[in-house]
Amino acid sequence: MGKKSIAAISLALCAAMSVCACSNREENVFTGETADEPEWQANLDVLSPAVYGNIDDLELEPGTYISVIGKLSDSPYWNQVQEGVQQAADDINEKLGYTGDDKIKVLFNAPSDSEDIDEQVNILDEEMARYPDVIAIASIDENASAVQFDLASENGIAIVAFDSGNSYQGIQCTCMTDNTEAAGTGAQKLCTAIEDSGEVALIVQDSVSANARERAEAFQNAIAQNYPNVSVVETIYMDRLDELKRQAAAEELGVAAEELATWAEAAAGLEDSSGDENAGNTDQEADISETAKAKLEDVNSIADQMSDEEVVSHYLEKHPNLAGCFGTNADAVMLGADTLENMKKTEDIVLMGFDAGEDQIAALESGVIDGLVVQNPFGMGYATVVAAARTVLEIGNEAVVDTGYTWVDRDNMDSPSVQAMLYK
Repeated sequence: MGKKSIAAISLALCAAMSVCACSNREENVFTGETADEPEWQANLDVLSPAVYGNIDDLELEPGTYISVIGKLSDSPYWNQVQEGVQQAADDINEKLGYTGDDKIKVLFNAPSDSEDIDEQVNILDEEMARYPDVIAIASIDENASAVQFDLASENGIAIVAFDSGNSYQGIQCTCMTDNTEAAGTGAQKLCTAIEDSGEVALIVQDSVSANARERAEAFQNAIAQNYPNVSVVETIYMDRLDELKRQAAAEELGVAAEELATWAEAAAGLEDSSGDENAGNTDQEADISETAKAKLEDVNSIADQMSDEEVVSHYLEKHPNLAGCFGTNADAVMLGADTLENMKKTEDIVLMGFDAGEDQIAALESGVIDGLVVQNPFGMGYATVVAAARTVLEIGNEAVVDTGYTWVDRDNMDSPSVQAMLYK
């Protein structure tokens, strides 16, 4: 056979083999088209470690039950957390091909009030009675539920934390914002806006959660260490507003705080001894108690009529040179915004804080709010389910997963990367 014939046959065989090889590798051939990323991929890209945005290694058994307990059932932030939780569950079931009763069950529950510790503990009790494989909880009170967690451990139910830390030693993993870094960023932005000089007020969402404590401490420490000409002159805790209203009402009536406390104690003592026939009741004691009762009724009457904005105004107005105000979550920021609007001080006092729901963004656009530390609740919800799944599979977890944040102001709020982080 001649060389030309051999070459022709070889060429034909190569062509045939190429066609077969191409047909076998068709899925890897670049066609000029790129796969579309889901719109929420940016929320997963900022998670650290990155593995918490990935479900590829989560070979869970059919019917695995993951219980997720948040702080609030309905708000822009918590709705995003819940969407992230659900997306992770959907991705795991799709990847594993589970349907019907085989599906991984991921159930989200939360109280109707973010300050209702008792309701959250009741939800925890109810979920434990269902014996989930793992419980992920965003504790309203960092010191609550130790008894329940001990019982969960005894029954082989692992605990994962998210959004806010917990003092319990048996927590397997915590998925949350780096509060120290985020609050430090807020302090730096606020001090820059007031030219590194002046008085500022801090509004904190509560006095019991790890989030609130960490953010307040980090904000105060950042200012104390880096801005000698800036001072935090008021720290207002939202779960103590009723107490502050009573104090403000007492001031209005010319009653000193010590005097109010003495009268309150006397009234409480009279109440306790009202059923005791042997209790002493001299004319002086009766006179003190009647005075306490009358004064306390006046104080309570005024306090009951005082709005949250009015009591915050009362304390902010003690500082006529106030230059800035910072809120540690969405509720705190909006309380600050409403208060400054009522005081007609939105142009004089810089307001910044955490979170970015529709109300915060509208206030940012209008100039009432000047900047926001925006967390990543969708990514946090997704990472929490991944952490819970890794706990069930015993494949290892980081002690803390950083779910990321970004800074938003009027200059960058329309950029696509920032828009992806806003709470819809």
